[in-house]
Amino acid sequence: MEYKSPTVEQRFVLDHVTRLAELAEHDAFAAASPDMVDAIIEGAGQFAEDEYAPLNRIGDMEGAKWNDGKVTLPEGFRSAYQSFVHNGWGTINGPEAFGGQGLPFSLFSVVMEDLGSANLGFSLVNMLTPAAIEALMAHGTAEQQSKWLPKLITGEWTGTMNLTEPQAGSDVGALSTMATPVDDGTYRIKGQKIFITFGEHDLTDNIVHLILARTPGAPAGTKGISLFIVPKYRVDDAGNIGALNDVHCASIEHKLGIHASPTCVMSYGDHDDCIGELIGDEFGGMKAMFTMMNQARLNVGSQGVQIAERATQQAIAYAAERIQSARADGSSPDPVAIIEHPDVRRMLIRMKALTQAARALIYYAAGQVDRRHLGIEGAKKRLDILTPLAKAYATDMGCEVASLGVQVHGGMGFIEETGAAQYYRDARITPIYEGTNGIQAADLVGRKLTGDGGEGLKSLLSDIRIECGGEAALMTLADAVERTADWMLGASVNDRMAGSYPFLTMVSVATCGWLMARQGRAASERLRQGDGDPAFLKSKEVMVRYYLDHVVPEALGLKAQAMAGAELLYELAAEELAI
Repeated sequence: MEYKSPTVEQRFVLDHVTRLAELAEHDAFAAASPDMVDAIIEGAGQFAEDEYAPLNRIGDMEGAKWNDGKVTLPEGFRSAYQSFVHNGWGTINGPEAFGGQGLPFSLFSVVMEDLGSANLGFSLVNMLTPAAIEALMAHGTAEQQSKWLPKLITGEWTGTMNLTEPQAGSDVGALSTMATPVDDGTYRIKGQKIFITFGEHDLTDNIVHLILARTPGAPAGTKGISLFIVPKYRVDDAGNIGALNDVHCASIEHKLGIHASPTCVMSYGDHDDCIGELIGDEFGGMKAMFTMMNQARLNVGSQGVQIAERATQQAIAYAAERIQSARADGSSPDPVAIIEHPDVRRMLIRMKALTQAARALIYYAAGQVDRRHLGIEGAKKRLDILTPLAKAYATDMGCEVASLGVQVHGGMGFIEETGAAQYYRDARITPIYEGTNGIQAADLVGRKLTGDGGEGLKSLLSDIRIECGGEAALMTLADAVERTADWMLGASVNDRMAGSYPFLTMVSVATCGWLMARQGRAASERLRQGDGDPAFLKSKEVMVRYYLDHVVPEALGLKAQAMAGAELLYELAAEELAI
């Protein structure tokens, strides 16, 4: 099935959730005029449909290939990526001083969504470069910014994030890669990193690796970690590419999905000649890493929306064509398309509603990124709360929607040729990488909740109550969230962590319910005014009502889990779990 960019939906959410017009009132984003916004939304959608989407199937079937340290993508991928660079899609929110367009991150999020919906595996090449740019902008020297940013912003070079090692997964403090000082101020890097997305590929002339490593005598744990720039090929001060930098791709992983994305084992300094530059202060690696990671987590959350959108489009198209059985109400003896059967209709509406709710959450978070950039009061604190929600809830919904897509296809969904299985396989990694969703939940009830005594969360709940007082179920959920938060603030660490995941879901659903209700009111008002496509606006009203009437009440049932404590979880010893 061909992918069609949801441009009308995207513009509606930008208008009523992100409130992009408010951003454009500031000088920094004055270029985001209505005409410019429309051109980007339409152009990005068309580019994704024409360039990335046709490669989705071949990327899944053929995947990336490794041979003697080199990784190649299937035919057509390099050309499509060069078209991405040539058309300037990577420059949208880049700083103007280094060749970017200086537009809102919210608009770049739309581009990323289209590319990922069209071809999730391939689009991962675009995901970590913005995180590298963000780290350089926040922590790099003026010289480093001038040297590395221009070609990262255009996409001529791609960036990676190197954290994980065989013995150091989520426990970053256990990493052992070393960075030994050289007399000229650089460092010799030596070590191995795993799970490096697009750590090696044939799409660009250079790859800029951002690597966490230890210097000699560094303190143990996370306190002793520093961040380094390590290019595949060395670059002189004028930006010219030189010799290979003793960087080697030892292998790529054989994965459940995202086959077009090479997940690499990277080896640095096999011949003791890998040179890197320190970013920021020595031992400031964790601070710089979180700059990268938080950017990446929002982009991963968007991937949940991306795969949900693609799975939903395919499921609706299939259900409209598949003829099977007469209607259960006996209104006709003739077989009908399965889209007419109540349970299939339930699944399709759920898929659309969950996708739209997750999109609203991602676009709202992107708007807070832009407001933080503008220095608007409260934006940073709100974004701190939203980031674990956006990453975890949106990717959970991506998995649920992709699974429902397989179910709508019935037995044919389990057959690879229909394509529905690919979305399910591709989606499954998203709750795992860039910090598992369990880590996101722990972050929410740990640093985000206890760090300010619940002030940030209660500010969010206050906004929900002010705007949605007429929605009874949503108000009940907001109250349940606040009572659970108060309980957690007085609970032990183990009890708080035991309930963190259901609590994160409660907060996420409350936030999404608020943003969906906002859209419902806007849709109803525009229908009354005759402003917009009536079919789209009616559909939006229905999706909003489904979310508020069906999904919000489900989340109320999670309160008992969130407050159950950890005692039962440890009733059995570890060895008894195997009995």
